[in-house]
Amino acid sequence: MEMQDKTLVCKDCGVEFIFSEAEQEFYAEKGFQNEPARCPSCRRARKQATNENRGERQYYTVNCSACGVETQVPFKPTGVRPVYCRDCYQKNQN
Repeated sequence: MEMQDKTLVCKDCGVEFIFSEAEQEFYAEKGFQNEPARCPSCRRARKQATNENRGERQYYTVNCSACGVETQVPFKPTGVRPVYCRDCYQKNQN
């Protein structure tokens, strides 16, 4: 099916923008069902605002279950499963 550029209207700022053939193909490949509702500028602004509201990620200090070295992990350990430092984790993956 041959796609053509489409002109859409941004739901935030009301400006017309082009939903290009390449973007439509990308959306189809990813399985996206809906066309973009915002122009590229409003999409960027919304993404930036969302990222700023996330804040800093909390890290927890633990001792590696394999070698005992102190390390930080981005999740709160429950004590049910072992927690490894980066080196020991990668050794266990291989």
